[in-house]
Amino acid sequence: MSGAAGGHAAGEGPHEARSPSASRRALVLALLIALLAVAASSRQLHGWLVSFLPTAEMLIRDRPVLGVTVFVLFAALSAMLAFVSSAVIVPVGVYVWGKGISMMLLLLGWVLGGVFAYAVSRFLGRPVVQALTSVPVLDRYADRFTRTAPFGLVLLFQAAMPSEIPGYLLGLVRYDFWKYLLALTLTEIPYSAATIYLGAGFVERRIWLLVGVGAAMAVFSGTALHLLQRRLSAHRGRS
Repeated sequence: MSGAAGGHAAGEGPHEARSPSASRRALVLALLIALLAVAASSRQLHGWLVSFLPTAEMLIRDRPVLGVTVFVLFAALSAMLAFVSSAVIVPVGVYVWGKGISMMLLLLGWVLGGVFAYAVSRFLGRPVVQALTSVPVLDRYADRFTRTAPFGLVLLFQAAMPSEIPGYLLGLVRYDFWKYLLALTLTEIPYSAATIYLGAGFVERRIWLLVGVGAAMAVFSGTALHLLQRRLSAHRGRS
């Protein structure tokens, strides 16, 4: 879930400002919260879904290193590929390790995934990146972010976009790695915490927690998107 974006590309009007990734992220988040809430509100459905958790816990307890490795690697993949979601593994992590350790492992995976996305794009180039992420979204922002982009703008970009996009784009333009790593870590901390609490809300059947955390994520992401659009629009107006 690592983890929306916007801005006016050249020649676009205000109604074209929102990236397809922004709409997709909002839609996926709303759909996920709705599905979790429906599943948690049904005792039978919820019971059937969580009935797999004790088996997962037994397997992980038998092979703890492998369990941690799989969890982190899956989280890393979710930060690199739009079609992979951490929602699949988070309830398992919360059930087995609790919220604190699960958050640290999820954050580690997301950061590693972002770093790998950055490295792939920086050292292997655009042809490889085109096979891994949305080319139209990259093209939309390619002329907005250079290796000298302000850190605050990069921070907003990382917070507003699906996590795989900034890593690939900033690697392509050879943005400073350490600044990217800092922006990545700072923005993934609140998203990882929120994702873990979503998982906990589902496992514990606390629907109010699901809805509340989902709303907080929507506000955070929407605010980042709004600020990013304003910054990009202001920059376009000066150019």
